[in-house]
Amino acid sequence: MKELVEIIAKSLVDYPDEVVVTETTDGDTVTIELKVAPDDMGKVIGKQGRIAKSIRTVVKAASSKGDKKVIVDIK
Repeated sequence: MKELVEIIAKSLVDYPDEVVVTETTDGDTVTIELKVAPDDMGKVIGKQGRIAKSIRTVVKAASSKGDKKVIVDIK
């Protein structure tokens, strides 16, 4: 999942070198934290959060085979 979020984020932003994705597991929950440059924050979130919601939907679909809940946190 980490690689998927990283590929999507790097394709959206102007500064792909500043994209940092970390993945932590806590029981049956996987938290993926996405950090981008402050100038790119709007591109990752999108108007009314549409792009962020789309990223979360893609990750949820990709993780549907597993039993773990995946949370994407954008910072």
